[in-house]
Amino acid sequence: MSESSSYLATTADAYDAMAVRYAALVKDGLAGQSPLDRSFVTAFTDLVRAAGPAPVADLGCGPGYLTAALRESGLDAFGVDLSPALVGIARETYPHLRFEVGSMGALEAADGELGGVVSWYSLIHTPPDQLPAYLAEFRRVLAPGGHALLGFFESEGAPVTPFDHKVATAYRWPIDALAELADGAGFAEVGRMLREPGEGERFRRGHLLLRAR
Repeated sequence: MSESSSYLATTADAYDAMAVRYAALVKDGLAGQSPLDRSFVTAFTDLVRAAGPAPVADLGCGPGYLTAALRESGLDAFGVDLSPALVGIARETYPHLRFEVGSMGALEAADGELGGVVSWYSLIHTPPDQLPAYLAEFRRVLAPGGHALLGFFESEGAPVTPFDHKVATAYRWPIDALAELADGAGFAEVGRMLREPGEGERFRRGHLLLRAR
């Protein structure tokens, strides 16, 4: 897919500038997240593992904590992120794992190569008009029957809504609208979860677990 280089450069630069601080904010990894959020990651790993060995891409991997958790669960996981600074931190923290600088909208993977993809609060920075193409790219690299896991901020009945994310402009999505886009990209919905904001959180969290048709 073709992408707006200005959007990518702006996002990468913003995360590069915040990389050390951002890595410190998420240093607790999945252990610092809601048990409900962790349950969806567990469901994803169980489904992908049951389907047999195949690589799994953690897209927008940041400092790599989720990539490491996926590997610990038995998946052949690797990470991709726009930010060279965050990829550098991930490589230093987890030297036994593979991390690449790149865009999740233009993956260096063959058609049907992967068994799973995760976008854990990374699609949030994608301009809404570009999101269908990103989902199509996820479907391209997944084998039929492969799974995708999306984590995002939910708009709570409002249409797609931009907000002042601490690093770069981000968007809150209605879960039904995001599920509809995923359906159009070739995914069947396996399950969904909404949870209310926890202490110190501003927005409702949305999660979609998808299977490539």
